[in-house]
Amino acid sequence: MKKTKKNNLKKYECLLILDTVGKEEAEKDILDRVQKEIQQAGGKVETMQKMGQKPFARNSNGRSAGSYVNVIFGAPPKAIHELDVKFHLDTEVFRWQFSEAIEQPERKPRKIPGETAAPRE
Repeated sequence: MKKTKKNNLKKYECLLILDTVGKEEAEKDILDRVQKEIQQAGGKVETMQKMGQKPFARNSNGRSAGSYVNVIFGAPPKAIHELDVKFHLDTEVFRWQFSEAIEQPERKPRKIPGETAAPRE
């Protein structure tokens, strides 16, 4: 009998630049669509952080700014290719970059020799 992992989702981070110039009210609809696409690919969105409209260093394809959004989600590895294909077809997602999220271990403060346990004031 073959054992399968219940949770085979990896944690990913995606930086999106949305083309919302002149249609700021459409940002929520675009993000809802992105979330549905992640879910259809077998993933689950943990957080979506809107970072606002930011100007580009130089104009790109006639655009001078874009709306930046950081999405953290869990998904199977095959979902990244599916999402990449979908974002290529979406004209309102201007740029995107996927990366595997690295979880930082919890850091404990170091003890300094000769220091007491009570904090200084």
